[in-house]
Amino acid sequence: MVKEEVRSLEIYETGPTLTFSMGPQHPGTGHFRMIITVVGDIVVRCDPDPGFVHRGEEKLCEYKTWITNIPHLERPAILDSAGLVYPYVLAVERLMGVEPPERAKYLRVIMAELQRICSHLYWLGLMGVFAGHATMYMWCFGDREYLVDLTQLIGGQRITHSYFVPGGVRNDAPSKVPTELVKDFRRYYRMMLGKDYPGGEVPEDFRKYVLAVCDFFDTRLDEYYPMLLDSPIFIYRTKGVGVLKREDAISLGVVGPVLRGSGVKSDTRIDEPYDAYPYIKFNVPVMDGCDSYSRMMVGYYEMKESVKIIKQAVEQMPEGPVKLKQHPITIKVPAGEVFASAEAARGQCSFYIRSDGTDRPYRVKICSPSFRNLTAMPYLIRDVRIADIPIIYWSLNYWPVECDR
Repeated sequence: MVKEEVRSLEIYETGPTLTFSMGPQHPGTGHFRMIITVVGDIVVRCDPDPGFVHRGEEKLCEYKTWITNIPHLERPAILDSAGLVYPYVLAVERLMGVEPPERAKYLRVIMAELQRICSHLYWLGLMGVFAGHATMYMWCFGDREYLVDLTQLIGGQRITHSYFVPGGVRNDAPSKVPTELVKDFRRYYRMMLGKDYPGGEVPEDFRKYVLAVCDFFDTRLDEYYPMLLDSPIFIYRTKGVGVLKREDAISLGVVGPVLRGSGVKSDTRIDEPYDAYPYIKFNVPVMDGCDSYSRMMVGYYEMKESVKIIKQAVEQMPEGPVKLKQHPITIKVPAGEVFASAEAARGQCSFYIRSDGTDRPYRVKICSPSFRNLTAMPYLIRDVRIADIPIIYWSLNYWPVECDR
């Protein structure tokens, strides 16, 4: 005879507050946990608890060579792998005292801006989901495919490319685009814009194809605005929510669209220009609303600016070599220390590197944009309703893996 187990339920007296764990989970916070304390549905305290993934990237750099560090350094932010590895390559080049060929500088800029758009589309699409606008998710991820295809054409892989190397880029861009990709783009163009591509035939020449995709995407961005960003639901959910005033943004040390959404015009591409950025004209979008809506609008306008940058870079890119001659694995870097920054999709990403003159770094320290923006989270997620947590969280475009490093 089976004896029935009687289980008792204990009830704890918690007083007027309730504390619970939010995350780690997918979808939502991803590999990230917040400990939330509420009174009713009002948040009175938020304690971020990062560190669930990828701790050890910096230490790993001491065991791999200068070149074999590149693939794993892309992993903390795979959807913006070029933006994250960019400052590492700049730092190594400064230690070596070398400068990449002119064509490589433009190819790096094209790749970095393509990945900025891909990353922002991911951000905007998921924000649409959490604001109750699933159509935005579908549009962003559908259009993103053709930009990911471009990164694959250039770098050989869809997401992580290991394309940037000290002294240039791994390979040149192709001169011709595969016919199947051109046909697919032509079909998608007709489906989304309701008309055929002007002139009927999409060019197979690489430069002309990139310009065609940029023009198409710029038109699509114009359609995003009334569909999501001017939508009464989206405005109601984001305006006045998660307000980060200008002086607080500066005090907390946030970077990227979070900082620019609080009215601060700061961008590493302008403040400390590198590679081909000094030769390209573009604007730095800034919004002074200081709320979740402003941060999303900065991301939206940045995609338009990235389109401008890519088109100029493709037009201006000279012929010539794309990398300096060097052994691919066992380069030795002169002893010394260096600090270098680049503007990744989420903001300024910096590397401090010390070399002892061998074929691998002695020490590497990474300051990623998500790490910098984490400071704003407990500040913003308080005195708000529980329903506003996902909106504020995604408006920061926080990427847990990038922060954990």
